[in-house]
Amino acid sequence: MIQNEQLVDLGVQGNNMADYINNPTFLQALIDYKKLCNDYLNAEKEKPTVPNYIAECFMKIANNLSYRANFINYTFKDDLISDGIENCLLYAHKFDESKSSNPFAYFTQIIYYAFVRRIVKEKKQTKIRYKMMEVYFESDSDIKMMLPDDKYQTYLKMVAPDKKKEKEKLKNNLLKFMR
Repeated sequence: MIQNEQLVDLGVQGNNMADYINNPTFLQALIDYKKLCNDYLNAEKEKPTVPNYIAECFMKIANNLSYRANFINYTFKDDLISDGIENCLLYAHKFDESKSSNPFAYFTQIIYYAFVRRIVKEKKQTKIRYKMMEVYFESDSDIKMMLPDDKYQTYLKMVAPDKKKEKEKLKNNLLKFMR
């Protein structure tokens, strides 16, 4: 079994490759961790701590994925990364080496979908925030004074379609009532 101390420098090839993950080493570390998890489970103990090397690999994957074009400009980038790492830690013991010998791809997918879930959550919160502003302020001009230009444009994109739907709904209800 590979120990944490032995894994610190494995997988990194030279100083310029600090973010490189050696897939075979990562795979072996996960297999060893999975065996350790099974031993703890059989002894009815709590799940063991993830080795440092595996945690470092999760961090490297999450950090580098956050620089991808579709994730780079979000202000909640730290939340994206921490959600991705958290999901990897939750599912590290579920990696099945008999199905795949590519843990890098497996955990990249986990982190990718954690990022997507966080973005959806944040957009939903933003829409709720804008709806609350609409309720508390009397007019759009009050809201425009409160928000910077870029945020106001986002507000209009998120709330304006709902206003059009409400008008159409009122119009349809009125037509139904008049019949």
